[in-house]
Amino acid sequence: MAISGLGFCCRSHFLFRSPPYMYCIRKVRKCSVMALETSLSEQEGFFNDNDGDSELTSRKTGNAGVVALKWKKWNAKELGITSSMISQPTKVVLKELKRKGYEVYLVGGCVRDLILKQIPKDFDIITSAELRQVVKTFSRCEIVGRRFPICHVHVDDTFIEVSSFSTSSRKKSSSSDFLKKPRGCSEQDYLIWKNCMKRDFTINGLMLDPYANVIYDFIGGMEDLKKAKVRTVIPAYTSFQEDCARILRGIRIAARLGFRLSKETSLSLKDLSCSILRLDKTRHLMEMNYMLAYGSAEASLRLLWKVGLLEILLPVQAAYFVTQGFRRRDKRLNMLLSLFANLDAFLAPNRPGHQSLWIAMLVFHKALVDNPKDPLVVATFALTVHNGGNLSEAIDIARSITRPHDSSFSELDTQDLDSDETLKMEVMDLASLVKVALRQMTDESFVSRAMAQYPQAPYSDLVIIPLACYTRVLRIFDCVKGSPRKGVTPRRGNKIDYEYLAMGKLEEVQYVFARVVFDTIYPAYLNQRPKTRSAT
Repeated sequence: MAISGLGFCCRSHFLFRSPPYMYCIRKVRKCSVMALETSLSEQEGFFNDNDGDSELTSRKTGNAGVVALKWKKWNAKELGITSSMISQPTKVVLKELKRKGYEVYLVGGCVRDLILKQIPKDFDIITSAELRQVVKTFSRCEIVGRRFPICHVHVDDTFIEVSSFSTSSRKKSSSSDFLKKPRGCSEQDYLIWKNCMKRDFTINGLMLDPYANVIYDFIGGMEDLKKAKVRTVIPAYTSFQEDCARILRGIRIAARLGFRLSKETSLSLKDLSCSILRLDKTRHLMEMNYMLAYGSAEASLRLLWKVGLLEILLPVQAAYFVTQGFRRRDKRLNMLLSLFANLDAFLAPNRPGHQSLWIAMLVFHKALVDNPKDPLVVATFALTVHNGGNLSEAIDIARSITRPHDSSFSELDTQDLDSDETLKMEVMDLASLVKVALRQMTDESFVSRAMAQYPQAPYSDLVIIPLACYTRVLRIFDCVKGSPRKGVTPRRGNKIDYEYLAMGKLEEVQYVFARVVFDTIYPAYLNQRPKTRSAT
């Protein structure tokens, strides 16, 4: 058959099941934190045992809540960080700036991820060089950003972000109101300290000198990593007022790492949740894409719901959670969470999907919520999406499925489908309903009414799907027309081309979509785990 490469119709041993997968990921995260705790215990005071003056001298002032912390330097090698963990393009930039005599450091989330043995999404560099000097050093380099300019240094087919100490020192921050210059540090350490103070979260305020193999920690970032905690550098309420985008970044980081938000961070985040509506829609889309396209979508949706942000960012999906009787701290699964848990099994920070993929998941699910369909219809629909529109072939394969479907989903409704013609009509109807759902989710008036029956919910008419992405999502389902598209060669093989998937190549997106839907409807491990799904 033309789509035998899909490889899931008759294989009961198919291994992409997300609940056990996500359990394994959480175990890995826990092990990473435990390993870090052991390394820190062995290194305690390694660089400043006798440096009694090397402390942040700030104390609590009013409601600031700033606690005095020792500033420390950690041995990167003893924490398991090696040069092989740094990407080659990043090494090129570091080496060239160092050769020119400039100080260079890795900074932010990449240092955090290296410590936790995670794969960094990207690497950020900060240097003692002025930005104009960075531009002169590299042939393919430009300065971007007006408010906070940085350099994009192009190496091969990627770019590395490079900032300058001189530029970051001009960035206004409330940190100076709460934190004072530490005593006993050198001039260079002071520059590092000033930069760390302007970071959003303590675990992002670590700085690595890759040549001296030293990690600088001025704000308790290592301690919070050990505790698996996301905490703002300055008091959370002030931090989020200063930059409301930190609210979304905090959610993204906590979901991806499996960390918890500190109590102060969580409370301030809830109080200021509506402030994210001030952000540009492109920023909303970017942050949502980071949450849903990099392997932590299920955790992100759960956390957004828990802190009350889902009804602002995705009101339609928030309404679904309410109708399902989902509480803020609910541990159960529903079909929406199952779809994204299965999507997570395919994706990772270094293997992201295109934004059209997760938007397609949202609108597909909405169509089923509004009009439940038989599992056979859903399977046939997914197979048709994958094979380029050959509905007859999809029907033949779907009818050969012997695996039981997940009967706990209210979105699935058993029907009498003895006739192929009836099945075909139902599949075509589902295709039409998906397109209706896409139009609804891009209609501000419709979105604003999604939570109307829940007056306690914040008002939101936020539509984060741009026109270009709307068109891409339409193309994913456009092939379900009853006859195969002419000139289309069905995709073969099980291997995913992640470069194409990140670019949004239609055949790759359709393939992953079909795999995720099939795994959700016909889970291979259905009889091997306890039922913890929401009641139908």
